[in-house]
This record gives sequence, C-alpha cells and structure tokens, in this order.
Amino acid sequence: MSMMGMPLWAWIVFYVLVFIMLIADLKMFGKKGQHEVSVKEALKMTAVWIGISLVFCWGIYLFYPVEPHEKAMEFLAGYLIEKSLSMDNLFVFLMLFSFFGIQRKYQHEVLFWGIFGALVLRSVFIFAGAAMVERFEWVLGLFGLFLLYTGSKMFTHDEEQTGDPGNNFIVRLFKRFFPVTDKMHDDKFFVTEEKKDKQGNTILRRVATPLFIALIVIETTDVAFAVDSIPAVFSVSRDPFIVLTSNIFAILGLRALYFALAAVAKYFSYLKYGLGVILIFVGIKMLLAMNEYINELGSLVGLNLNMPHIEIPTLWSLIFIFGTLVLSMGLSVIISRSKEN
Repeated sequence: MSMMGMPLWAWIVFYVLVFIMLIADLKMFGKKGQHEVSVKEALKMTAVWIGISLVFCWGIYLFYPVEPHEKAMEFLAGYLIEKSLSMDNLFVFLMLFSFFGIQRKYQHEVLFWGIFGALVLRSVFIFAGAAMVERFEWVLGLFGLFLLYTGSKMFTHDEEQTGDPGNNFIVRLFKRFFPVTDKMHDDKFFVTEEKKDKQGNTILRRVATPLFIALIVIETTDVAFAVDSIPAVFSVSRDPFIVLTSNIFAILGLRALYFALAAVAKYFSYLKYGLGVILIFVGIKMLLAMNEYINELGSLVGLNLNMPHIEIPTLWSLIFIFGTLVLSMGLSVIISRSKEN
C-alpha cells in the first residue's frame, strides 16, 4: 500500500520519529516552567536540530527509491526556504509575546504547543495541496503568481502597522463562548477561578489565561505563514514526501531558533527584503515551468506567446536561496552595527 508515491510504512515511521523528537525536545529543552532559556542553550539545540535534518537528508541521498541525489537537493532547498521564512515569522512571535506580557520562561510552553499544532496543520495543507496539484497542475501557476505578490509585499510591509493581536477573529470568537482572565497564572493555559453570582453565592468557573490566547494567535498566524511557505516549497519539489518532510524538519527546530534569534532580533531588520527576493525568485521559477498553460491562456485572448519551457535546476535554486539569505543577514548585521557606532 502506498500513499502519494511512498509506501504507507514510510509515512508511519516518519511521524513516529517526529513524535519521539517532539517528546525529547519537551523533556530536554526548556523544561516546563523551570528557567528562562538562555541564548547558549538555544544555539546548542538549534545546532542539534539542523544536524538531525542534515542526517535525514543524507538518508534520502542514500536510500530514496528514485533519483536520490536530486531528492536530497530538493529536500535541502525546501528546508532552506521554510527555515528562512520561519526566521521572519519568529520576529512576529516575539512581538506577540511582548503584547501579551508573557515572561520569557513561559514562552517555550506556548511555542511547543504552537509548533505541535503547526505540524498538524502543515500536514493537512500539504496533503491537500499535493492532491490538488496532482489533479489540477495549473494550480502551480496560481501559486507562482501568489508568491510574486507576497514577495513584493515584503518590500512595502511595515511591521509597526501590525494590528492589535487581541482583535484576532478566532480570539474574539473564543471569548464569546469561553471566559478569559487578564491575569497570568504561571505556565497554565486554564485555571479555575471563584466568582460571585447574582445571589452572592460563590461559584467556580474554568477560565483561559493570556498564555492560551497567545497560543490561539500563534496558531492562526501560522496558518497565514503556511499560505506563503507551502507554495514556495512546491516550487522546488512536487514530491509530497519531500515537501512534507522538509517543511516539518524546518518547523521542529523553531522553538530553539526563536530563543537564539530573540536576543539578536535587532540585527536582522533587513532579512525581510531577502525573503522577498526569495519568494519572487521561486514564484518566477514556478511560472517558467507553467509555459504550456500560459501559452494556452494567451491563445484564448488572441496572443501568440510561444513561451519556452525553462526549468531552473534544483542546485541553482539552492545556491540562489542560500546566497540571498546569507547576503541579507550579513547586510542586516553590518548596517545595524554601523548605526550603533
């Protein structure tokens, strides 16, 4: 029995490994409510997660049933795209924690469950996206156009204009059906509070804390992030297993990466421009491979486009993405330090 080209047992083994790694991460990194996660600890765990991802990539190179060398490069390209986009997303998380007043030592609890929810949502989105692309290949052209749009938005988006997270639609809907307290209760998502009814009797009620509201906002924010990142990964691979595994391995290390980046966030103010270039690049790459559909669309409106099919090799994509990311991060550090001096 196979599932989108890979045997069912391979998917089961992968998800079992992901579950084991999540439990290990929870037990070993930032233990519940015990201490603030230090930058040194975060950097070590970030290195561990990157190492695990590279080992998995090596396993693809050795054992993947078809085109293992190409699939390994596709995994690396997809991993790099998702990781780079995630770095920008983490700065949004930093703003959310500041807004809700969540202390650093409790942030890792929210991030753990946020990442767990993201893994479930990304799996659903990727399976649905892969099924859609397999049946309607022209959808990739729409993905490409959308990536051009979101990439260009990176150059005009002002993070200071971000709306009030408390006005999130899902948060407002949740508050209509469940009571919420404004007081923090350590690392608890829900607590029991006493309340006086109209007759003056004391009643107990279950209420959500700001920690849980922050989790809701992070989960809904990740849905918006997935709309960018998943089509971008499809630009370098149409293999559902490669798209899913590269996406999930990039997400697994986010908790450690967040605490590593939080201390140096001010040095990456120009990262979003590099991400904009990457999104535009992968959007163009996707559209170049859709020449047949573009030519057919042109003929419907009386245009003879004769657009050739251009396939950008995965290795070139990998070099371009990595180079753009390094260049934008390097410029961010140089310019930020020059402003300080």
